[in-house]
Amino acid sequence: MNKTIFPKSLKKGDKIAIISPAGAVESSQLEKGIEMIKSKGFEPVLGEHLYTKYANGYNYAGTEQERLKDMNWALNDNEISAVWASRGGYGCQHLIQHLNLKNFAKNPKWYIGYSDNTVIQSYLLKKGFASIHGQTVKTSSFGVTEESYDLIFNVLKGKPLKYTLSSHQFNKKGNVEGQLVGGNLALIYALLGTKYSFDFKDKILFIEDIGENFYALDRMIMSLELAGVFNKISGLIIGGMTNMGDEKENKQYEESFDEFAYKLIADRISKYNFPTAFGFPNGHIKDNRPLIIGGNVRLEVKNKVKIEF
Repeated sequence: MNKTIFPKSLKKGDKIAIISPAGAVESSQLEKGIEMIKSKGFEPVLGEHLYTKYANGYNYAGTEQERLKDMNWALNDNEISAVWASRGGYGCQHLIQHLNLKNFAKNPKWYIGYSDNTVIQSYLLKKGFASIHGQTVKTSSFGVTEESYDLIFNVLKGKPLKYTLSSHQFNKKGNVEGQLVGGNLALIYALLGTKYSFDFKDKILFIEDIGENFYALDRMIMSLELAGVFNKISGLIIGGMTNMGDEKENKQYEESFDEFAYKLIADRISKYNFPTAFGFPNGHIKDNRPLIIGGNVRLEVKNKVKIEF
C-alpha cells in the first residue's frame, strides 16, 4: 500500500486559491474569511467563477464546465499552495470524473472543505493525497468559532492535531490506530458502490450530517451496514448531527449533537465492538474543528477520548 502524501507546509506570503466547486455563494458571505486569510499572512487568489451563478434545479456556482475549470486551475497552478472551498452545497459529484491531477501530483497542496467537498476529498485520497476536513471560507449563518479556523492554519503550518473529548453515554471503549476516512454521511452514502468510494478496510471512519429526516439518517446507516462498512472499519468517530427531523417536533433541532440521531446510530452499530467516539466537534456546527482525511490517527476511548494525528 502506498503511503498517503501530505502536502508541504505553507509559509507567509503563499497563495491560497478560493473556489466554489458546488453551490453558489455571495461575495458578502466570504468577506470575513478572505480578510482572515490575509490577516494570517497569506494571499487569497479568487477563482474566475467564485461568484458565478447558474440555476439548473439548484443554484450552482457556475456550469459544470465553469466549476471544473476553476477546480483544475486551483489544483494544478504551481503558484497556488492550498485550495480552500468557499462552501459546500451540491455539485462536487459533477466534477470528479474530469479532475486533472497532473501538476498536483508533482506539487501536492492542501484541499480544505467539508460537506459536499467530501466527494473531492474521497477522490484525492483514492489518489493517495491527504486533505483537511474543516470549515469552508464561507462564514456559517450560525457562526464559527475562532478555533475552527485557527486549527486549520495550524495544519497548514505543519502543526499536529490533538484533541481531548468528554465521555459520552454511547461511546465504546478501546484503542485503535489507523487512517481516517469519511466526512459528510450523505456523500459517503452517495459514493457507495462507485469507484470513488472510500476504502473502509481497517480504517477509522468519521461521519457528520445536517438537515436529514431521521428515517433518511437510518437509511444511510443501513446502507453502510448492508455494504459491509461496519465489518471493515476499525473505529468510528461521530461528529455533528444537527437540524435533524422536523423542526416543529424536534426540541433538539438546533443542537449540534442531536440525541435521537445519536441513539439511532448507536442502536444500529450495537453489535460491533470497534472503539466509538460520539460528540466530536466537526460538521455543520459552530465549533467545527478540522480533521485530516487520509491522516494516521490514534483513537483512545476511555473515560476521556483522545484523538491524535
